[in-house]
Amino acid sequence: MKEKFSVTEKTEITRLPKRGHYDKEAVYSILDEALFGTLAYVREGQPFQIPTGFARLGNKLYIHGSVGSFYMRELRDKKHPVCISASLMDGLVLARSAFHHSVNYRSVVLFSEPHLVTEEKELYQALEAFTEKLCPGRWADVRKPTQNEWKETMVLSFEITEASAKIRTGPPKDDEEDYELNVWAGILPLKIERQTPVADTDLKPGVALPGYLNFHH
Repeated sequence: MKEKFSVTEKTEITRLPKRGHYDKEAVYSILDEALFGTLAYVREGQPFQIPTGFARLGNKLYIHGSVGSFYMRELRDKKHPVCISASLMDGLVLARSAFHHSVNYRSVVLFSEPHLVTEEKELYQALEAFTEKLCPGRWADVRKPTQNEWKETMVLSFEITEASAKIRTGPPKDDEEDYELNVWAGILPLKIERQTPVADTDLKPGVALPGYLNFHH
């Protein structure tokens, strides 16, 4: 039996509830595939939302930034409740009518609060997870952060306890009478694709493209 998150007033899917998923596997898989998300919070009555990269380790989501970042310091010091979302667009759903056009997608919304990461091992694991998520194989290849670079970096964690996913798949669903229209209908798939790397113009001569970036071998 799949392990599920408890459904709360904030996470319950009320519009098209059959698209709602509360099992941890579904939520985690979307978070692990999505490269970027949006973190939202309210400061003195004014909503803010910040596009950000993130990484997941276990039941925690991590973000990082400069210790000089205003919003990072705000979250650290005032522990604002946050809403974090991430979405994957899998295809445009082209129906016979304008009204029934849609999108195939996988999305997650979670609610949490920030905690400053101070333990050295957890900091290291979080920064490694960020790097490996964006480019698997990269962490073992690069120079690791210096003590000064660690001091300039803030990492915040968010426990994933209140979350839900919403997923749409499949073809368009038109009104019955519209299936006779001479209008093409179907799905236009979308995906993020890793393409051929472009070397830095200042790359040291003789440095070969690493195997983990050779997407065509």
